Amino acid sequence: MDKTEKILILYNEIEATLLSGLLRERNIPHLLRSYYDSALDGLWQTQKGWGHLQAPPEYREEILKIYREMSDQMDHSDDIQEDPEA
Repeated sequence: MDKTEKILILYNEIEATLLSGLLRERNIPHLLRSYYDSALDGLWQTQKGWGHLQAPPEYREEILKIYREMSDQMDHSDDIQEDPEA
């Protein structure tokens, strides 16, 4: 996979797994990065979210669209948090 950037912050493992499955179905390259740290026993995840999704920048809009559609069905679409540094 070429250069990737942080696209979305994910809030839990279920959300991450579901989104990853939807992206795989569409052959969209991506990486999931969990914020879990065994030394802190998951403390970081309670403050920063479960983790984030990385992908090539050219897929950003398509991924955000898929995430919004998924979030609408999960009924928490206001929780979308794009990476402000991207």
